[in-house]
Amino acid sequence: MNLRMKRRTFLKQGAMAGAGLMVLKSGILKAGNSPNEKLNIAVIGVGGRGRSNMNNVKSENIVALCDLNGKNLAAAAKQFPRAKTYIDWRKCLEQKDIDAVVCSTTDHTHAFINVWAMNRGMHVYCEKPLANSVHEARMVRKTYLKNRNKLATQMGTQIHAYENYRRMVELVRNGAIGTVKEARVWCSRLPKGGSYLPEVKPIPENINWDLWVGPSPMHPYNPGYIGSCLKWNRFWDFGSGQIGDMGSHMIDMAYWALDLRFPTTCEAAGTPINTDTCPQWLTAEWDHPANDWRPAVKVYWYDGGKKPGMPSKAFDRDGLFKGVLFKGDKGSLLADYDYRILMLRGDMTHYSSPKPDELIPPSPGHHKEWLIACKTGKPTLCNFDYSGALIEHNLLAFVSFRLGEVRDVKTRDKTEKITVGKKLQWDAENIKATNCPEANQYIRKTYRKGWILNG
Repeated sequence: MNLRMKRRTFLKQGAMAGAGLMVLKSGILKAGNSPNEKLNIAVIGVGGRGRSNMNNVKSENIVALCDLNGKNLAAAAKQFPRAKTYIDWRKCLEQKDIDAVVCSTTDHTHAFINVWAMNRGMHVYCEKPLANSVHEARMVRKTYLKNRNKLATQMGTQIHAYENYRRMVELVRNGAIGTVKEARVWCSRLPKGGSYLPEVKPIPENINWDLWVGPSPMHPYNPGYIGSCLKWNRFWDFGSGQIGDMGSHMIDMAYWALDLRFPTTCEAAGTPINTDTCPQWLTAEWDHPANDWRPAVKVYWYDGGKKPGMPSKAFDRDGLFKGVLFKGDKGSLLADYDYRILMLRGDMTHYSSPKPDELIPPSPGHHKEWLIACKTGKPTLCNFDYSGALIEHNLLAFVSFRLGEVRDVKTRDKTEKITVGKKLQWDAENIKATNCPEANQYIRKTYRKGWILNG
């Protein structure tokens, strides 16, 4: 009964969230201001995902556009001819009339733009992941928490706004499958390995390559880096592989439903370590302590074709490209963005659905939720407190992996070389692995001269 009441308290709090306060750049909260007032928005990164994000906030005043690709910038400027244009995002953030920033750059500059913008009193919407290292994720989260009563933030995990997400969370939290002690999450996308790309000359006139490399170590220009995230996020200096990309979406489902925060341990395994690129497959597991409504729980991750076994052969098929499997003592819940399947042991007499006022309300839309928050103070579900902790959690797997050693491991029909990572005892308060001081080299990045994270 106690657990049921605590689960229901969570659901009711989720349904009633939001106080209707106006957030001003001065940091003063005032009631009763009109949410119809338009924000002055800077869009940093206007091609690809940036174009989509820009169009999702175009109901506001787009006053600044920034992109290091001149062709992308010119196309956006045609759409918003009154906006000022910039090549360097640092110059863009000096514009005095900006209320809010939409960041859609490559992963290795996300944390910089997030922190710099918040330091200047600007609301921020950022594509996932928020950061490219554990330390960066912590810095983004810390900066937001210093400003949480003044600024609205949102990470671009757009699927979080889907109705199916809410129903999945309610089923888990309300005990439909009983007590949950583990969640298994996967994405079967097969990334490439390889090495940093060779130099190609000349650098096109429309590309500012120095700014593209940004805070990372300098690498020579190659057009193979530019384009979709799959071209560059496999490289250690520019991205964080599939756990940074799809993990931001998929692990989010377990993170929200189980009310997770920081783990106590983390360990990972994958293909043999490559000094240039992320593993072509990765598995990881985290231990999370009990909270006031559930016991301790384990979370598992699989990518690059690895998958968990299904509780029913009917669902163990190649078509399950990605998903999450919650395992409870009364059954399992299999879910993805747009479906959920209950697999119960016995009947449903143990379960009663939430009352209407306890349901998590529909989202107005992921971008709209952020815009409303900027104007009224209503909370966003993927703010940088929640999302910063999620990204730190995910990227901790790469710290374990990169400290590992390559071993010959026998599988069903063969022996293969696998990197077995170091199991980390994680002290979240002090952001360190207590059993592994050498982990710090992968927790915190070293930046190119002239680049400052907390600027």
